Amino acid sequence: MQLSPIFVKVTQSYSEPSNVFIMPNSLSTHPSINAHLHVQQTQHTQHNYQDLITVFQSTFFEHYNTQLVKGDDEPVYLPASESCSHHQIIFAHGYYSSALHEISHWCVAGKERRLLEDFGYWYEPDGRNEQQQKVFESVEVKPQAIEWAFCIAANKKFNVSADNLNGVEADTAAFKALVYQQVQHYLHNGFPVRAQAFINALASLYNTSARLSLAQFK
Repeated sequence: MQLSPIFVKVTQSYSEPSNVFIMPNSLSTHPSINAHLHVQQTQHTQHNYQDLITVFQSTFFEHYNTQLVKGDDEPVYLPASESCSHHQIIFAHGYYSSALHEISHWCVAGKERRLLEDFGYWYEPDGRNEQQQKVFESVEVKPQAIEWAFCIAANKKFNVSADNLNGVEADTAAFKALVYQQVQHYLHNGFPVRAQAFINALASLYNTSARLSLAQFK
């Protein structure tokens, strides 16, 4: 099947349905891992990317043959190849927020997209014109809504990102409103199954509730 390129990494095509509330047993988090990593929730929760790597491994590796990897450069998704037997979600420079963002992209990428480098998309960098920025924002809505939910479960502040510092000025308020509308949709209809699995894992790690409510998204 031929997949056409687009300006950003994800699109609604080949995304998984979002009407699943219950995490299947095959995606349940490993109790011994969670017991070892459990983080006491405080006003200033410590967020370490190493915890995300371990929790992602215990939640998804067996079923999806995918690992979360700290990168030294720009983020990228690499499918399994002759040089690496598993898929890799490589996030930027050990940044915790970058890891959450790249996981959110993975959570909306369907099976066929996950067999392609960067899910089969090419990325239009910072400096986009108005039309390119609109395309960027339209396909970033779902991942950033999921990332916001990850942040709630991890007791971490979320910042919406229109990511175009050197191009046309983005309407950040309007974009955040679209992300918020998508959050409402997910809360009503259910998050994608892998997204909900990771929300559950983060809630277990940070001693928060996996049952999210709209009041938490401010």
